[in-house]
Amino acid sequence: MTNGPHAAADPIAILATGSYLPEQIVGNDEVAHTTGVSDEWIVRKTGIHERRHAAPHEATSDLAAHAGRRALEQAGIRPHDLSYIVVATSTPDQPQPATAAVVQHLLGAAGAAAFDVNSVCSGFVCALTVTERLLRAEPGAHGLVIGADIYSRILDHTDRKTAILFGDGAGAAVLGPSPSGHGMLGTSLLTRGDQHELIGVPAGGSRRPASARTLEEGAHHFRMDGRGVRAFVQENLPAAVAELLARTGLPAGSVDHFVPHQANAVMIGEVWPALGLDNAALHLELARYGNTGAASIAITLDEIHRRGLLAEDDVVLLSGFGGGMSVGSTLLSWAPTAHAAAPRVLAAAAS
Repeated sequence: MTNGPHAAADPIAILATGSYLPEQIVGNDEVAHTTGVSDEWIVRKTGIHERRHAAPHEATSDLAAHAGRRALEQAGIRPHDLSYIVVATSTPDQPQPATAAVVQHLLGAAGAAAFDVNSVCSGFVCALTVTERLLRAEPGAHGLVIGADIYSRILDHTDRKTAILFGDGAGAAVLGPSPSGHGMLGTSLLTRGDQHELIGVPAGGSRRPASARTLEEGAHHFRMDGRGVRAFVQENLPAAVAELLARTGLPAGSVDHFVPHQANAVMIGEVWPALGLDNAALHLELARYGNTGAASIAITLDEIHRRGLLAEDDVVLLSGFGGGMSVGSTLLSWAPTAHAAAPRVLAAAAS
């Protein structure tokens, strides 16, 4: 699924960003102890030094609401002025209702339609795409897109393939019309369902309902074929990026910033040369936060925005990849946004 530039007078743009990281920092020594590896091994294999874990009282909707509130405050938009809230997550509060409905309630955004998108770690890009389409059909409307995940609740903390990688967090973006003419230029979404078994949680759904046996087998834990995922990314991400650039008519050299899903610094380093983005700044925040699932791109975008690294008219490429298997990329011409001089507030101050 791909679209190119459109001729709307006011394209849809990201107007503000926000993020939220739980207070608890989990360093590599703690993870190494439960997985039987070392801090040095984790850093060498992933580039990760620490990650955040949600507090026992925090659910995905809580993290999402904190991040959404930060983005709305930066945009100067009231919750009840939102038309849509779209939450990308693969770790919802519960199977139903949608986590977005809880977020709507927590924010007091009573007039917003709210629903979830589950495309695992590509979810934030998918949610951006869906929301942009909706807003194009409703001139003057605004939407809130949130990526949020609590992977610490579905990990086998003795499994070194997964426990060393994942953390918890949420990131958000406010979307709306951009009179400046800058905004979303195009999106490419790809799914390879023939490789869906590379990533997943085997039990807890309609195929394998929860039972004493699934609990005993540990089938409710997140599982991943790391080598298979690496091969999928190397095969599909460069082609997807090249296709999107070709369809939008932009040369690779025009990209100023590349914000990928924060999966694994070593894996991203391996695929980076094949992308041909020689003039782009590669932004990685996973050393401090780990892989935060659908939240990772949004958290990183908020980090660099609040540091003042994004200037009007910069070309920004966001690329997510993950379970399904899926790849989602979107190109933006960065629009004038609310100045973000203040740093993102962590859990202790973001009540």
